Amino acid sequence: MIMWQGIADAGYTVPAGHGLDDLVAGLSRALADPDPEVRDGAAYAVLAAWIDRGVIDAPRRRALGDEMAARFGHPEVQARTFAPLVLRMLVRKGEFAAGWVDAFAHWYVTEDDLRGWDERLGWLHAAAHGADLLGAFGQRPEVAPGRMPALAADRLLAPTDHVFDQLEDDRLARGLALALDRRDAGEGDATDWLLPLEAALRGVARGPAPAWVSNTLRTLRALYVLVDRGDLPHRRLLRVRLGEVLAAFDAR
Repeated sequence: MIMWQGIADAGYTVPAGHGLDDLVAGLSRALADPDPEVRDGAAYAVLAAWIDRGVIDAPRRRALGDEMAARFGHPEVQARTFAPLVLRMLVRKGEFAAGWVDAFAHWYVTEDDLRGWDERLGWLHAAAHGADLLGAFGQRPEVAPGRMPALAADRLLAPTDHVFDQLEDDRLARGLALALDRRDAGEGDATDWLLPLEAALRGVARGPAPAWVSNTLRTLRALYVLVDRGDLPHRRLLRVRLGEVLAAFDAR
């Protein structure tokens, strides 16, 4: 058994007597482990360090990305929800494949387990981890400027009974802000993704607010603050449109 904590304590030096392929495979397995101390502990730190330092080379990074994209279809929730964290590391290192985006987009909208924390499994955080990857993909020139904001809107509108309770709204707002920070984006790219949210909020019947309404309003309010204090392209127009969409529900 590979002792990941010992590798971390030794400054992330590759241990003697282990082939890199076996080590990467071990890290991949650890990032799907149901034990949160395995999945979210030293193994995560070792993988992040080795990707950042280039210990895991480009061919192995691309193979790992393909594996994570396939993991979006894994039957165990913790395996699915940690895949975007690994992909984000790889994308930030410069790796990219269009198939990764497609696999992520399908999973992010259809994932039905949005719990932030589970007493047995620890952090799951599908909405938040997905938001981190959404922001990373959103900054890639290969991805159309409006695609990731539209995906965020689809995630917010997807049926759910789960009200964000572990700051997922803030994470999604941050991911959106990153995706909207595109100098090649037109006005439509910056604001068209709000149209279905506005229409849906106007159509909410009176009575208790559904979970998606709470999640949407809180995410957009957090994004409004980031837009107001930032320097995003089309900032003024985006701020106006965010205000209008928020008022679509508040003024019922």
